[in-house]
Formats: sequence, structure tokens, C-alpha cells
Amino acid sequence: MMENEVFASFTFYSTILIIKMYVLAIITGQVRLRKKAFANPEDALRNGGLQYCREDPDVERCRRAHRNDMENIFPFLFLGAIYSLLDPNPIVARIHFLIFCVGRIVHTVAYLLRLKAPTRSVAYSVAQLPCFSMALQILFAVITHW
Repeated sequence: MMENEVFASFTFYSTILIIKMYVLAIITGQVRLRKKAFANPEDALRNGGLQYCREDPDVERCRRAHRNDMENIFPFLFLGAIYSLLDPNPIVARIHFLIFCVGRIVHTVAYLLRLKAPTRSVAYSVAQLPCFSMALQILFAVITHW
């Protein structure tokens, strides 16, 4: 499979995105510990008492960033895998994958560091362009070969 240049590129960028999601999960956990804001009573009890079973705005911000990743990266994984099977131009495919990856990284940084608007929105929108392009190309390929 790795002889397929497009699939190898897809695998590289997908793995970067999955690692980014893991890092974001670790950051969320660290913020929970630092802010003593636990979602479950047993965790709060282990870390000082039930008063720490509560929500915190900083933890919620991390969780929203993570949820946004899941809502966007999982569809990318599907679209990118199918798109890789269409034998696209390797350079064009790499550009699709790179734009999505960079857009998602910028989106997460903007979310966590509270960068000025519209940084996060622009990063989100830019990352959607290659997904939309891949989706259209997949549909076109299916329609023309049906």
C-alpha cells in the first residue's frame, strides 16, 4: 500500500491529525487536573472532594476543540481514504491533505489560545475546502462509473 504515493501521503497527514487529537485529549486532562474540575464524582473524590465535580470554562474550551476535531477529522479520514483510491494526481492530493491538516492545527491553536476572530473561523473554513473537493470528486467518480 505504501507504494501508492497518494495513500502514503494520506497516511502521513492522517497520522499527524490523530496524534494532534491525542495531544488535545492530554491537554484537556491536564487542564482538568490543574483547575480541579472533574466530570465524574469518583475522580473528584480522588482529587479533593465532591466540590470538584464541576464544569470549568477552560476545560470546556478544550472539550469543544476536541469535539470539533472529531466532527471534522473523522469525515476527512473517510473521504481521504476513498479519494486515495481514485488515483488522483499525487501533488494535488498532497495539497488537499496538507491544507486540511494545517487548517485543523491552526484551528486548534486558535481555539486553545483564544486568538482574535476570525482566525478560528477562517482556519475551519479553509480546512473544509479540500474535504468538499474530495467529496465532489468521489461523487463524480461514482456517478460516471455507475
